[in-house]
Amino acid sequence: MSSREDETLAQVAVTALTGQLALAPKPGLPDPRDLGARALCRDHGSLRWSAKALAPGLAAMAAAARRIGEPTPALRAELGAIGRSTEHSVRLAGGGHKGALWALGFLVAAAALTPGAGGREAAVTAKRIASYNDKGAPRRPSRGSSISVKYGAAGARGEARAGFPHVRRALDALAKARAAGATEAEARLDALFTVMSTLQDTELLYAAGPLGLRHVQAGARGVLEAGGTSTTAGAEALASLDADLHARAWSPRGSAGLLAGALFLDALPVSSRAPAA
Repeated sequence: MSSREDETLAQVAVTALTGQLALAPKPGLPDPRDLGARALCRDHGSLRWSAKALAPGLAAMAAAARRIGEPTPALRAELGAIGRSTEHSVRLAGGGHKGALWALGFLVAAAALTPGAGGREAAVTAKRIASYNDKGAPRRPSRGSSISVKYGAAGARGEARAGFPHVRRALDALAKARAAGATEAEARLDALFTVMSTLQDTELLYAAGPLGLRHVQAGARGVLEAGGTSTTAGAEALASLDADLHARAWSPRGSAGLLAGALFLDALPVSSRAPAA
């Protein structure tokens, strides 16, 4: 049974996910305008509803971490089992969030292992958890893992085993934009484009191939190089990328899940935030 602390961590994670969903405009991703709803076969409202279905599973992951007390193969196996059960619950609630569940699951467990720590310390602990193989995982490769092998992309597993470098870069982008006077929404969008600009998003690789991935990365870099979303030039670059990805029905869903992870870590107690590697 999860404690109040575990339930609180889970709620903070769900709030981070719904905060990501509330951002607009997000090129190629669902937002309050229902951008891409036809392409993704689900609308913004249903995604907000199904996000709530993650809470019991995330609380159970935090409880497992707190009970076991350290990163071990046993903890990794238990997180995997809880994650698969939670995926089923989310499908019943409307679906979505698989990538976010992967990232948030590791990070919530890491936060439970390091109570009172800041986001960067939790990311290091998550790396230690992810270093173990999940012996209970299905033997059949997932679409994401197959795409990772085909194109040599790190994928979700590689991101976790590296200590979530794109999540840490998103934290840096949040801090930089806030310091420059951006609104919170602008800072979060800049963090999203920071992730999009370099992430080898397996969802994009599946839908658009390497050329499409590079096209999206270049578009995200264009927003940042124009000064970010708080500037007129950056806002114009964002509008152009928004229209482009909407027309192509390309969705950088991997980046969205990692932004949710960054928003979760950002809500943890403040610690040293040195630049990400």
